Amino acid sequence: MRRNLKLVIGMAAVTLFLFGNTVLTFAESDWAKDHPRRHQVNKRLKKQNKRIKQEVKEGEISKGEAKRLRKDDKMIRHEERDMAKQNGGHITKQEQKTLNQQENSVSHEIGK
Repeated sequence: MRRNLKLVIGMAAVTLFLFGNTVLTFAESDWAKDHPRRHQVNKRLKKQNKRIKQEVKEGEISKGEAKRLRKDDKMIRHEERDMAKQNGGHITKQEQKTLNQQENSVSHEIGK
């Protein structure tokens, strides 16, 4: 009987620990996605996607070129998320600068 009680208490403690970590992770990710530097980077990526779509519509770039540009932007977005995971949900000024340089490179390819 005592052994069963210890097992139940142990399982309850583990459950509470996991639940608490899950809640903290969700709370952090809600704050982090709105971090000013992350917001700026993601806003640029969204704007570039609209530009790509417009350039295809106007015949300025091919669908193949658009696909490549979107792939480049997707890689930048993935890198931004990885950076944020390593920094408690935000990116540093240097990381923002690096991502912006990458976005500049893609931007210059749009409508070239």
